[in-house]
Amino acid sequence: MQAFLHWLSSLPPVQWLIELGPRFYTAFVEAERWKLYLKGLGVTFQITVAAISMGLVLGLVVAMVRTAHDQQRLGCRNLALGLVNAVCKVYTTVIRGTPMMVQILIWNFVIFKTRNKILVGMAAMGINAGAYISEIIRGGLMSVDSGQSEAGRSLGLSYFDTMRFIVIPQAFKNILPSMGNELVTLFKDTSLVNTIGAAEMTYYATRIGGKTFDYMPPLLIIAAMYLVFVMGLTWLQGRLERRLRQSDRR
Repeated sequence: MQAFLHWLSSLPPVQWLIELGPRFYTAFVEAERWKLYLKGLGVTFQITVAAISMGLVLGLVVAMVRTAHDQQRLGCRNLALGLVNAVCKVYTTVIRGTPMMVQILIWNFVIFKTRNKILVGMAAMGINAGAYISEIIRGGLMSVDSGQSEAGRSLGLSYFDTMRFIVIPQAFKNILPSMGNELVTLFKDTSLVNTIGAAEMTYYATRIGGKTFDYMPPLLIIAAMYLVFVMGLTWLQGRLERRLRQSDRR
């Protein structure tokens, strides 16, 4: 038996697995490096929350403007609304048509030129998220039957009150899966702000890898952290969708 175990431990794949323990210990436990991962995770959450909040506000405004413009009747066109709609359309086209990393670099090196890289990351990712969220919300608003809006207007409600009390609550159920997917994508894409020096998880993982001369363990650790939190977000989204389906049956 001992000879078999000795032979087994001498195999290259087994030796590689045995060596992983000390490597992960060095990358995570030694010198309390786990605190750096948690610090990076906190920054990742800050950027995600700020970006999704900014994206929701921008997306809702742009979606309502574009929906209002699209629902105008022929002969009743509003020139001011048309101009605002054109600006919104250019915004969504440019943001959705260019890579997020390029946008982050432009915001950092061309527009802001500030040392607060986290703020730059929040702004760049929030503006990027706003373009995608606006199309998600617009699709949800357009999916609601136009008779709902007409009924609200016939009751004397303004356009914004009709949207707030009648259309948006119905559209919310339709856009929830896409919004959940956008949140997950945004959470993972926070790793891109590492390119401008924002101290999130990827930033600390590469620093630890450079210090230990071993990049695999820290990168696998943050990959596992991303995976765990994405699974948690997906689970919460599924719970919310089930609750909404149950409320429809009552």
